[in-house]
Amino acid sequence: MDTGMLDVPGARLHYEVRGSGPVLLVLLGGSTDPAMAAPLAGLLSDRYTVITYDRRGYSRSPLTEPFGDRPVERHADDALLLLEAAGPEPAHVFATHAGALIALDLLARHPERVRRLVAHEPPVYELLPDAERWRRMTEETLDLFAREGVGAAMRRMGEETGLSVPGPPAPGLPEWVRDMLTRMAANAEPNLRYELRGFSAFVPDAVALRGAPVVPAYGAQDQGTVFHRSTLAVAELLGTRAVELPGDHVGYLRDPGAFAEALHACLTP
Repeated sequence: MDTGMLDVPGARLHYEVRGSGPVLLVLLGGSTDPAMAAPLAGLLSDRYTVITYDRRGYSRSPLTEPFGDRPVERHADDALLLLEAAGPEPAHVFATHAGALIALDLLARHPERVRRLVAHEPPVYELLPDAERWRRMTEETLDLFAREGVGAAMRRMGEETGLSVPGPPAPGLPEWVRDMLTRMAANAEPNLRYELRGFSAFVPDAVALRGAPVVPAYGAQDQGTVFHRSTLAVAELLGTRAVELPGDHVGYLRDPGAFAEALHACLTP
């Protein structure tokens, strides 16, 4: 595995490169750390040049100026610069959760850079019939963040979405897992401060994305969840069908072998 830093406007991005072949950019979301995708990247590295990275303001990618507004677009611009640094050919993209919002914006504005996008469980709350509930959750979460801090805010969001930030690393875990969990705990703060409101209001550009090489996907174990419903809503908006991938919201980590094979099939139909 090779690592490096890429200077972009307002930040320095830590990235990791594994394998050889066509480029596959991996975009995770929320307060997650790209080390969560390391097992998947390792399994795909015999078929792809897999690039993972820390989003600006997260883990090992420090800001060099204030984050600013329009977080989806800022992150998509960063992803574009990573792809340009990787070479001139269009890349495959696997993106999950909020990373899928970033990737949808990247594809809409720069279609020449994306060969195929698998958008896994994008949380596009505005497309849901109960969108008002999710707007209210966002404002309540941010109010709690301002009044009581990160812990209370993340608990509120977890109550609604079913996701929660893991606690302190337990003794006996492998070192790379302990390091990842430590970084993830710190990432909750920039997730709330810079991203939550803008991400929660995001709606993909249906005009730009209809007919584009995008595969909305959901976890087989997530049927009925907000992420499953949102994926179906995105597929309907884009006039396409959602596909099922193994596992749940983090199926790529729980069973990376099965997920890698299913993802490869989506990327090379």
